[in-house]
Amino acid sequence: MVWPIVLSLGAFLLSGGAIFVFLLGLAIWIVFEKNIPLAVVQQVMFGSIDKFSLLAIPYFIFAGELMARGSMAKRIINWVLAVFGRHHGSVPMATVGASSIFGAVSGSSPATVAAVGRMMFPILRENGYSERFSSGLVTAAGGVAIVIPPSIAMILYAASAEQSISSLFLAGVVPGILLSILLGLYTYVYAARRGIREGSQFKFGNVIRETRRGFWALLMPGIVLGGIYAGIFSPTEAAGVACVYSLIVSLFIYRDLSFADVWNIAAESCVLTGQILLLVCAAGVISWLATTQGVPGQIAAYIEQIGLTPLTFLLVVNVLLLAVGCVLDPVSAILVLTPLLVPIADGLGIDLIHFGLIMTVNLSIGMFSPPFGLNIFVAQASLGVPTREIYKGVVPFLIVYVIGLMIITLIPEVSLVLLDATK
Repeated sequence: MVWPIVLSLGAFLLSGGAIFVFLLGLAIWIVFEKNIPLAVVQQVMFGSIDKFSLLAIPYFIFAGELMARGSMAKRIINWVLAVFGRHHGSVPMATVGASSIFGAVSGSSPATVAAVGRMMFPILRENGYSERFSSGLVTAAGGVAIVIPPSIAMILYAASAEQSISSLFLAGVVPGILLSILLGLYTYVYAARRGIREGSQFKFGNVIRETRRGFWALLMPGIVLGGIYAGIFSPTEAAGVACVYSLIVSLFIYRDLSFADVWNIAAESCVLTGQILLLVCAAGVISWLATTQGVPGQIAAYIEQIGLTPLTFLLVVNVLLLAVGCVLDPVSAILVLTPLLVPIADGLGIDLIHFGLIMTVNLSIGMFSPPFGLNIFVAQASLGVPTREIYKGVVPFLIVYVIGLMIITLIPEVSLVLLDATK
C-alpha cells in the first residue's frame, strides 16, 4: 500500500503537478496511516500562515511588480549604466548591479529576471555578447535577489526557524555583495578575453542627469532598509511602506501607471501570494508530522552516530540543498527542510543565522539550476531564448555561485560581520 501511493504522488509531481497538492496528498496519507484526527490538518494549516511576519510576502511581491511594470526599474537600470561607463564588461556589470538593486527592493528572483532581463538582454546583444552568455547572465544574476535583503526566502526561513528577520536581512548584505562582485569579476574577465569594450563613456554629467531622473526610484532601497536597521519600522511594516511608496511614485510622481494598471497588478500579485501561502500551509503539515513522528531526532541521532562535525554537516547540507534546488523552488525547499535541518544544526553549535544564509544561497543557486530552476522558465518566456541555450549559458555562473557558497560556508564571519558590529 505504501509504495503505490508514494510512486503515484511522485509521478504526479514529475508530470508538472502542483507541489502543494503533492505535499498535502502525502500529509493526508500519513494522517490516515497513523490514525491522526483529520481536524489536526486544518489546525496546522491555519497555524502555518497565522504569523505576522508572513504579511511581508504579499507586500514585497506587490511593490516589486509595481516597480517592474512602471518606470522605476528602468530608471534604476539607466542610472547603473551611467555609473559603470565604458570598459570591458561594463554592460554585464551593469546587469548584475541592476539585479542587485532591484532585488534589494522586490525580494523576488523571478521578478528581477523579468524586469531586468527585458531591458538588459537587448543591450547585451547589441554590444556583442552571445545569446547564450546574455541569457545565462540575466537568469543567474536574478539569484542575487534572494540573498540581498529584503528576501522572501529569508522571511520564510525566519518564520520556520523562529529567528529574527532583521538579523537575517543584516546578515545577507555582505554575502549578497560578495556574489555580485564575483559575478562582476567573471563578466570582466569574459569580456576582456574576447576584446569586448562597450558602454558609454563615463561622464559625471550623465550620472547627475540619471540620478535626477531616477532619484525617487533610487531612494526606495534606502528608505526600506534604512528604516529597518534604524529601528523605525519592522521588516513587515517596511514591506507595507515599500508598497505605499511605489504607489505614490508610480501614480503621482512618474505618472507611468494608471489606477486600472494598479488594479491588474494587485490581482496578479494576489494570485502569486496565494500560490506561496498554499505551499506554506501544505509544508506546515508535513513539518508538523515529521516533528511529531520524531524524524529530526532520528536524523540527529544518525548524524551523531556517524560522527559528522559541524563542517562536514554543512558540506553535506550544501550537496543536499544543491540537489533539491534543481527540482524544488526555494519556498517549498525552505518550508520542508528547515524544521528538519535547523534542530540538527543547532545541536552541532552552528549559528542559525549563518545556517539560514547557507540555505538561502544554496536555494538561490537552485533558482537557475537545470532542469527546473524557475528563473530559467521566466527568462525563456521573457527573452524568447530556447531553453537549451539558457541551460548552457548558466553553467559558468553556477560555478561562480558555488565558489561564493564555499566562501560563505567556510568563513561564517562573511555572514555575521555586520551582526557582530552592531552588538
